Amino acid sequence: MSEVRVQTEDFDLGAEVARLRAGDPGVGAVVSFVGTVRDMNEGAAVAEMELEHYPGMTEQSILAIVEQAKLRWPLSGALVIHRVGPLKPLEQIVLVATTAAHRGVAFAACEFIIDYLKIEAPFWKKEQTPEGARWVDARVSDAAALAKWTRA
Repeated sequence: MSEVRVQTEDFDLGAEVARLRAGDPGVGAVVSFVGTVRDMNEGAAVAEMELEHYPGMTEQSILAIVEQAKLRWPLSGALVIHRVGPLKPLEQIVLVATTAAHRGVAFAACEFIIDYLKIEAPFWKKEQTPEGARWVDARVSDAAALAKWTRA
């Protein structure tokens, strides 16, 4: 099972992981990553982050990343939920969950998906800081994380 959702609503990690692995006795490992909004970024307080996307294109882009992961590793399932709209510090932004027979596969695929998602998925982030609104660019560290997969 592969599923990608872009939504404004929050998600329940436990319920989503239970649904992902339900009915598959071959699953021996479940790995999940949840990204949250921080209250500081680049030395400035963040009161709110707003995520924008291109409906349809965003989901297809993320699904292509998941399909790349499934070509590299024998996954049982993968789930990506990415929120859009205004989000406050501590709120959940993204869930990436993978299932596989073994933990190494599930860990690697989860990391691969989030690394690609950070750089290649068409999202635009704007932060509200005491100095006003600012758009957030991808980090050099995100590009470095992505580069390791082209060397693998």
